[in-house]
Amino acid sequence: MKRFWKDVAVAPEEGGWTVKLDGKPLRTPARAAQVVPSERLAEAIAEEWRAIEGEVNPRAMPLTGLANAAIDRVAPERRAFAGGLARYAEADLACYRSDWPPELVTRQTAKWDELLAWARRRYDVDFSTTSGILHVPQPQATIERLDHAVAALDPFRLAGLSPLVTLGGSLIAGLAVLEKAITAEAAWDAVSVDERWQLEQWGAEAEAETALENRRRDFMSAARFLELLDS
Repeated sequence: MKRFWKDVAVAPEEGGWTVKLDGKPLRTPARAAQVVPSERLAEAIAEEWRAIEGEVNPRAMPLTGLANAAIDRVAPERRAFAGGLARYAEADLACYRSDWPPELVTRQTAKWDELLAWARRRYDVDFSTTSGILHVPQPQATIERLDHAVAALDPFRLAGLSPLVTLGGSLIAGLAVLEKAITAEAAWDAVSVDERWQLEQWGAEAEAETALENRRRDFMSAARFLELLDS
């Protein structure tokens, strides 16, 4: 689709705010009205549409995409979607440690122990950790309490949380960003510690660096989406 509109505006709508192109409200790919819960998010989405020159590139419009996902994908199956994210608690990245080399062990410990300590305080849970890749079961109470925490979220927060969890492999890191217990930058440093270590050891490799940067960009966009949900 090429740009056909001249004016982009934000307007109040029943249930929230919407973006209008030449007076017509945005719709999702499923043709639902794109109504978002905060004016700040609507303004940021409007900026994405104002910035378009020529053809529309969805990759350059992450906030629009996440809002569409919240409405079209998450809201109709909110409980099932939340359950899928909550299952990351069964094998959270922060629970699986390397035992060699010592430098990597130290980095993982510094980044991941802080995340687990926060989750223990916040949710009154405990975690089992291991060195290696073999699955280690988590306490049932931990699984249930984290599942309850995720299930309580609305579709927009679930849509924003999803990339944080799936890109980073850590439900704990995603929840910490959602609850503003840690910055998005600090969370990314924690979940990407292994990849950045590998790049340091084996030297810069263009394809791997590009893939990591793309993941970082999507991670930060999701964090910003969550931040903009607050009025």
